[in-house]
Amino acid sequence: MPRIERINSLCLLCLLISGLAACNNIGSMDFPGVYKIGIPQGNIITQEMVDQLRPGMTKRQVVFVMGTPLLRDPFHQDRWDYIYSYQPGGGERGQERITVFFVDDALISFSGDFIPSSVTAAPAEQSAN
Repeated sequence: MPRIERINSLCLLCLLISGLAACNNIGSMDFPGVYKIGIPQGNIITQEMVDQLRPGMTKRQVVFVMGTPLLRDPFHQDRWDYIYSYQPGGGERGQERITVFFVDDALISFSGDFIPSSVTAAPAEQSAN
């Protein structure tokens, strides 16, 4: 009898370990026919929005063009961060970011993943000459 109990407890232990291993991988399993939604978060940023930004714009004008910034640092009131991240259903997450800087309520510069179209068009025109 003790041998059967030992085999039973060994089988139970193996089942328990395999069950825990299956739970660990269940998040990465893809079930056929199951729809996964895309998850957008933050401020949508488009090239048209970036092209409208001009030095000297007030904070209100920037909010009109870009929307309310996702991050406003209470210690750096003259820096706003616009961040947009998107993860298509089951795919890799992508992220776009723009940071705008102000001095005395006037836009002085911005940096990030977008470049104004006028800046990208200028080198193309110069190389054509």
